[in-house]
Amino acid sequence: MAIRIFQHYWHLHLAVLAVIEGVIFFFAPYAAAYLRFNSQPLAEEMLGPMLPRGVVFAAVLFISMAAMGLYNSRQRSRLAGLIARVAASVFGGAMFITILFYLFPDLHIGRGALLISLVIAFGGSVIARIVFDTLVDEDLFKRRVLVYGSGRRGASIARLRRRSDRRGFVVVGYVPAEGDEGSEVPENEKLPTTVDLLTLCEKHRVDEIVVAMDDRRRRFPMDQLLECRLEGVDILELVSFLERETGKVRLDLLNPSWMIFSEGFGRGRIHDTLERAFDILASFALLVVAAPIMVVTALAIKIMEGPKASIFYRQVRVGQYGRPFRLLKFRSMREDAEKDGAQWAQKNDSRVTPIGAFTRLTRIDELPQILNVLRGEMSFVGPRPERPEFVGQLEERIPYYRERHTIKPGITGWAQLCYPYGSSEQDAIEKLQYDLFYVKNHSLLFYLAILVQTVEVIVWRKGAR
Repeated sequence: MAIRIFQHYWHLHLAVLAVIEGVIFFFAPYAAAYLRFNSQPLAEEMLGPMLPRGVVFAAVLFISMAAMGLYNSRQRSRLAGLIARVAASVFGGAMFITILFYLFPDLHIGRGALLISLVIAFGGSVIARIVFDTLVDEDLFKRRVLVYGSGRRGASIARLRRRSDRRGFVVVGYVPAEGDEGSEVPENEKLPTTVDLLTLCEKHRVDEIVVAMDDRRRRFPMDQLLECRLEGVDILELVSFLERETGKVRLDLLNPSWMIFSEGFGRGRIHDTLERAFDILASFALLVVAAPIMVVTALAIKIMEGPKASIFYRQVRVGQYGRPFRLLKFRSMREDAEKDGAQWAQKNDSRVTPIGAFTRLTRIDELPQILNVLRGEMSFVGPRPERPEFVGQLEERIPYYRERHTIKPGITGWAQLCYPYGSSEQDAIEKLQYDLFYVKNHSLLFYLAILVQTVEVIVWRKGAR
């Protein structure tokens, strides 16, 4: 089962886990104060009201945990990886809390109490996750789905289930529909067509029907679906269902009418103004923090590549509404890297310089793009801008590719979080599906959520090439 927050779907079992951990984090300073001062009244007298301290402590650790990917349904870490991510979250949270204490002394709780709070938060989070995964059956939080259609479109759900057992749904069966192209669903998962849909829903306790007919012109069961809907069963079209469950828009199943009539693709002046204001403020703040790193990187390029070597790489990219602009990066390849023309970057690319390999791995090479954000050519979050040479080819071969240019390109984005580095036309197709999801569900809160989750990509070096 999934709930919609920040224009994005979150699995219910992860939301429940987040609430449990939020409670642990909130009460950690209370417990620490009691252990440190042996009584709650004395703790209040020494530290002040605990409520704001508990709220701030819980909020910072929650954001830190999200930044490490611990509320991500794609997270597959084993116990050692889990402990490492929780430890990194608590350490990062501790650093940020320390800065907050310096800026707002009234929130200070003392080094001893803070250390105890962090230990409680770390131990509580690890124990809660182990107990939750051991004792709680994930199926309790999953929607029970009946699929109407057992052909090519219906089989897309079957393949989705086989690739992962951590989806937010359980398929109770497939009802064959007239006009299905072939029979790609196992026979033992098919339900009888002689029984009406409402009876099947009642028998199998169905929460949702997904319409996945290959040909809707053949006896569309309008009356039966309406009857089910009036009895409280949700009815969902296949593309919308897969969008919710995968976080992308499936190009192979998409049709223009779905894009026209589906929810989303909303824009507004208030949203654009707020996002632009955030881009400007964050750019100035990040430039102040990153300035020493950028200076050291520039010196390293000069020292290792020679005094005549260029520090920056300026490359024409396609921006919002197809307008070209010059993207700035620290140069990470040889200056003659494209003497034979534009080409995709490859894994272990021989054109990458030694210092370039490091800056790419750590994402330092992207820092000059802050200037592109300040100039209004880019945003912090959005589809990655491509080169005109590639865009022309991709627009000819990939349907809906130009739709990704309806918003500003970004330094990071939903596709960068969900899919590894792309270096081929097939990768471009996969990433476009995530880009369209972001364009469709574009909102300021989703934008902020992606920024937070980008920390995981940087810290765990995901997708760098």
